[in-house]
Amino acid sequence: MTQERIVSSSGRQLARDEPGVSTTVIAQRTWDRAGGTLVGGASRDHSSRALLLATDCTAVLLSTIALTPLQRHPLLLAGLAVLSVGLYWNAGLYRLVHERYMLDDCPGLLGRTTAAWCALAAACASLPHLQQIPLRGVFVGCATQVALALLGRALVHWRRRTTLVRRPCTTLLVGPEQTALRVASALQRHPASGIRPVGIVSDGATEQEHQEGTAPGLPVLTTLGDMRRAVIQNGVRRAIVLGSASAPAHRPWLQGLTELRCEIWEMDPEPSPYVPQVRTAVTHVAGFRCRPVTAPPFPVHPGKRALDLTVSALLLVLASPVLLTCALWLRVSEGPGVVFRQKRIGKDGRQFTLLKFRTHRPSDAIESATRWSVANDHQMPWFCRFLRRTSLDELLQLWNVFRGDMSLVGPRPERPYFVVKFSEMHPGYSARHRMPAGITGLAQINGLRGDTSIEDRCRFDNAYIDNWSLWQDITILVRTASEFFRPTGS
Repeated sequence: MTQERIVSSSGRQLARDEPGVSTTVIAQRTWDRAGGTLVGGASRDHSSRALLLATDCTAVLLSTIALTPLQRHPLLLAGLAVLSVGLYWNAGLYRLVHERYMLDDCPGLLGRTTAAWCALAAACASLPHLQQIPLRGVFVGCATQVALALLGRALVHWRRRTTLVRRPCTTLLVGPEQTALRVASALQRHPASGIRPVGIVSDGATEQEHQEGTAPGLPVLTTLGDMRRAVIQNGVRRAIVLGSASAPAHRPWLQGLTELRCEIWEMDPEPSPYVPQVRTAVTHVAGFRCRPVTAPPFPVHPGKRALDLTVSALLLVLASPVLLTCALWLRVSEGPGVVFRQKRIGKDGRQFTLLKFRTHRPSDAIESATRWSVANDHQMPWFCRFLRRTSLDELLQLWNVFRGDMSLVGPRPERPYFVVKFSEMHPGYSARHRMPAGITGLAQINGLRGDTSIEDRCRFDNAYIDNWSLWQDITILVRTASEFFRPTGS
């Protein structure tokens, strides 16, 4: 392993034991050996968003104290709060960006609040049993809500800016050394950006260009091992790629950073009049144009979870005679140990125990963890081969779905040994863990079962996640049901 180098803003290499060079290591994250994931994850500020929601709802409540019709009808008050919050959300007023101020929210908040109060006045006028709100009351209530909401947002934004300065996000800069040093200098001259560079990830190539300003010595990480150690020891939560993140030279670095659950951002180190057309919003950090380039974690949609609970519970009840028959036959013919339990990797790299009917007895734990497939093992009894060929051995996974370990539709889970192996061989394999693992998926209904291409499975699984919809889950379940009896197991 190569030794890390320390470079200053002048490009001079410094030894680790040279006076004046700080190499403090802050252990902010640890490795969770049981779950196989880093404890910590990406940098997110959920508390600020929750405070903004609380201040907006409080502003609605306080602005209606003097209005008797609204106090007598709590549903109208709740409707005003829901409508206001919905309009604010649609306007992006809950999107947290660096260095946001109260005045930035003023135009959007004023217009949406006025629309919400106009809708409330129209609703009161259309209902004959309600006392109409006078025009003066609408004006006073709207102005009061705007004033209180702006005051609350001023406090929340001030708290967030202060937090960014006191507890900045530890970050790695990915790119040429000299360019990274110039960007690091600019970020440290502007502490309100909330970013603290702790290292430079580079292949060792340098640029000859004039440097402005100074920056403290930063370690230059030239191997994947150095980078992984720096991420874990310094609690790195974000990596900023200087230039295009799609460059082939950045692929191994970004794959390793993604596996360590770091946010990946793309930054333009040079000013340019051409703004790329991207789906995500472009923000500015210390004047540099930035944008996230990695997909956010897949949120478990309430509709998806409701579908899983409903279908798994129904199928468990309907399939209980089949489950009981299979269990009794295996107990009589094969002896004890009807249920097979195995560790698999699910959403966000968390381990869970997958349940199946036991159709094969491995010689030891190592074989169970590292043998790829026994689908073509002709030494199996005929009933076990029948279970595997028809996938009846996987019916017990409905209990995993009901418990929340898995979903009906999603990427098939794999054992930890193969997850590590496939992640190193196939770029994008780790991205499959954005979504809960599933019993079936887009790859399976396209014939990718058993001993088939892992690269093709990875591509289909990520395509499914990128284009997820509840209707897509339903169509995959219908197509799976039509192909339930198939000649090979999964």
